[in-house]
Amino acid sequence: MRTIGTEVRGIRAPIIKEGDNLVDIVVSSLLSSKEEAGYQFKDRDVVGITESIVARAQGNYISIDDIAQEIENNYSEGEALGIVFPILSRNRFSMILKGIAKSNRKLFLQLSYPRDEVGNSLMDLKDMKEQNIDPYKDTLSEKKYLELFGEYKHPFTGINYVKYYQDLVEDNQLEIILSNNPQTILEYTDQVLVADIHTRKKTKNTLKSKGAKKVLGLDDLCVEDKGRGYNPEYGLLGSNKASETELKLFPRDGERFVNDVQKKLKEITGKNIEVMIYGDGAFKDPVGKIWELADPVVSPAYTSGLNGTPNEVKLKYLADNELKDLEGEELLSAMKNEIKNKDSDLVGKGRAQGTTPRQITDLLGSLCDLVSGSGDKGTPIILIQGYFDNLSNE
Repeated sequence: MRTIGTEVRGIRAPIIKEGDNLVDIVVSSLLSSKEEAGYQFKDRDVVGITESIVARAQGNYISIDDIAQEIENNYSEGEALGIVFPILSRNRFSMILKGIAKSNRKLFLQLSYPRDEVGNSLMDLKDMKEQNIDPYKDTLSEKKYLELFGEYKHPFTGINYVKYYQDLVEDNQLEIILSNNPQTILEYTDQVLVADIHTRKKTKNTLKSKGAKKVLGLDDLCVEDKGRGYNPEYGLLGSNKASETELKLFPRDGERFVNDVQKKLKEITGKNIEVMIYGDGAFKDPVGKIWELADPVVSPAYTSGLNGTPNEVKLKYLADNELKDLEGEELLSAMKNEIKNKDSDLVGKGRAQGTTPRQITDLLGSLCDLVSGSGDKGTPIILIQGYFDNLSNE
């Protein structure tokens, strides 16, 4: 019996610059790793490419001045602007806030609490309860927050984000409030920018229904080609700090890129290899309670063979139920037979109970993100082999 199932390799690549032919670089990096490690490509291998090098090769960058111009173009001149539910981040929303602040208007920044949308904390839950604060009803002013929680620091970054965001905006142009009700911002202004990620549609609809005159989201800014970076689908969502004055946007035209990589790999290897772009993985840290997914999606583009969800039987379920009286080779043979003859759709079936009913790209993207990391590993390309195999494959 074959003793190795799924194998994952982080593939090193050159440092990518704007204008590089990334299709050629990805393919040549894979071929070089194959020669070094001595493995062979197979049908249904998966190649993941991190979104950052795709956007970098595209030159998909904007400046904080570009963001300021977007605000001026989309909101009434001189009107105060309310910003609702941004995440707490030094390399994501902080740069967007710097750009918004350059539009020279009064800003009201409404934070959710005790945690932001992806789990970053603004206070200790125990302290919040001791202060008899009800997050479902209570609004905290910036002054009240600092009085009660001013010494609190994020457990991973060591930052107090209320102070940090306030320091990014000059001349007392920023007022911070804490409330989990999006309507609260309408007590300050009817011009609103929705900054949450996965719940943005609901927040927009709520504000519009409650009388906000102007409601846009981060996904509505920097969506057009104006001779600089843009993303027609996600706008500023998924952006990252590139320098003190520039942000890298989420990549665009991803479908064409993954199909081009797949085509070239087919020409060279003769194998049908799936290709995806991946960003943040969709997993949650059990200590810090942070949900990793600060990008709008795990994978903005992938080849068609990665559509859908896994269709797997649960080996433990079969071993403890239908096949519980078998042992040894007889049990193994029966298990393989169950897998070979499984239904094409196991949703709701007992033998699939306990499997992971998530999108294949979310599972693979999370695996890629964990392998490549976000620091200095230098492996922006991930090769996954045997992912679609099962126990019945010899």
